[in-house]
Amino acid sequence: MAISLLENERLDDLQRNGLKIIQKTDGFCFGMDAVLLSGFARVNPGERTLDLGTGTGIIPLLLSAKTKGEYFAGLEIQMKIAKMAARSVALNGLEEKIEIIQGDIKEAGKRFKAASFDVVTTNPPYMNDAHGLKNPMEEKAVARHEILCTLEDVIREGAGVLKPGGRMYMVHRPHRLAELMGLLSKYRMEPKRLKFVHPYVDKAANMVLIEAVRGGGAWLKLEAPIIVYKEPGVYTDEIYEIYGY
Repeated sequence: MAISLLENERLDDLQRNGLKIIQKTDGFCFGMDAVLLSGFARVNPGERTLDLGTGTGIIPLLLSAKTKGEYFAGLEIQMKIAKMAARSVALNGLEEKIEIIQGDIKEAGKRFKAASFDVVTTNPPYMNDAHGLKNPMEEKAVARHEILCTLEDVIREGAGVLKPGGRMYMVHRPHRLAELMGLLSKYRMEPKRLKFVHPYVDKAANMVLIEAVRGGGAWLKLEAPIIVYKEPGVYTDEIYEIYGY
């Protein structure tokens, strides 16, 4: 389907199944964290997935190419970004498989039926109001800081729409891991897999990937870490594999 780009938009090749995505030239664009999350998440054949705070729609798009999931929904509060994500879905002819919905994460439980999804994915804002300087551009600020929702909002609403035994996949920052674990426990989400991401083999982790199961038993697997760079500007083989190059 032909899609006309609007002012300050560009078309990027996702290197997966011929997929392309529309992004702003001067706004928030998806990063490596979203790509790593799409490689970490497991979606089985026939499963239904909800991406909370989908932004450009990158995670539903990648998961539709990497898995045999039946249906992917992306919830995004910012109207302009949601419309852009929906145009990317249409551009790739995936309207029957992916649905972009404009709405508030804090009201996901009202928008969707309880226990209606097998999988929830989310790449939420990393910084709360006490962390860092906010970007003056609203789109970037909302994506990076807990302006419109908190980490607890994301976990509470994600848990509510998951089926018993359903799985939540999240990427976040290690400095908030203790808080994250406490909130998962509060909403009966049992951590099952945890993987740290390090920029270099001798550097501290700057991301963490987590899988939690609704109502699962207590058993956590700490997986081998991901190392992003062999040397400055050169990705490791694992990163090339995740990106699909």
